[in-house]
Amino acid sequence: MRVFISTVKNPSVFTSSLRALLLSFTLSAVAASAADVTIIPLSTGWREAASFKRISEYFSGKENTGGQLILRTHPDQRSGYYFLLRINHTGAASNTQAVLQVITPDTATPRIFKFPTSLTDGKTLLNLGLTGADWPDLKINPVAWRLELLDAEGKLLAAQNSYLWENPVAK
Repeated sequence: MRVFISTVKNPSVFTSSLRALLLSFTLSAVAASAADVTIIPLSTGWREAASFKRISEYFSGKENTGGQLILRTHPDQRSGYYFLLRINHTGAASNTQAVLQVITPDTATPRIFKFPTSLTDGKTLLNLGLTGADWPDLKINPVAWRLELLDAEGKLLAAQNSYLWENPVAK
């Protein structure tokens, strides 16, 4: 068995190097924690209220979400325009907020919708619904949209948007 013994001739250089190494590990850990939330858009479109009803609801009287987190602008109304997204998150975060900005064909000014929520560790299917008076016509489709997930302090955790949000048509 061989034993390697290193003698450090200048302890201050060794200490400085060790501190720099620890600082780089700390900064990489902070960068990793800032990027631990991702948003993956799956689908968008109009959904009728009946599409949410499952057999178990007839027996229990309670909506069965099928493991999805469903948030609506008018919780008592199910018909509306929905954004189905998958949120990948490392660790749990309570008091988060989903902020959805939508541009419709009738105006270039984005309409802003805020959904208070909590993220769980792992993957969450998030179904954001613009229901009731917020999206009354099933024939209307958004021109562009942007979703931001914010933590309790309002810090941006992740964002995702449609192609036209970043690349508007030139006038």
